[in-house]
Amino acid sequence: MHTVIDPRPAPSAQHLSVQLANYADPLHAADVVLLTDTYARDPMGGGEALSADVCMRLVDGLAATPGAFSLIARVDGRPAGIANCMTGFSTFAARPLVNVHDLGVLSDYRGRGVGKALLAAVEEEAVRRGACKVTLEVLAGNRPAIALYAATGFGQYTLDPASGTAQFWEKKLP
Repeated sequence: MHTVIDPRPAPSAQHLSVQLANYADPLHAADVVLLTDTYARDPMGGGEALSADVCMRLVDGLAATPGAFSLIARVDGRPAGIANCMTGFSTFAARPLVNVHDLGVLSDYRGRGVGKALLAAVEEEAVRRGACKVTLEVLAGNRPAIALYAATGFGQYTLDPASGTAQFWEKKLP
């Protein structure tokens, strides 16, 4: 069963923790789906809910993907944010890299340090995995996220300033 909205009221206290998701744990799996779906519904995540089929396959797909990992932020034990990450390989450094594929914070928890805590945990996990860098993408109009990324040490990617910054392109397949 897929639950989209967590009906519990927002907490008044704020104990923030971040943990690596165990995809085999039913609570973690449910939180990965809930948080990823909520992020997808946000305008900065595309503004559309994940299909029921995607919700059913998401956790098994992540678990089956070598190098994939998710970090779940909790405030007072309640799910508050997620970072879904993929480990890749930098040919120029001949070392792993970590890409933050999704970074989402529930609206009730924005501005409370959840995103910053998730990025710090991603960096710790990347270092543990021997990664040379952490990458991510952001929409040009997502000013709060850009401010967070800049404040935590991220910057636009460039090899030679005369050539400009990198762009993220896609080609959807059937």
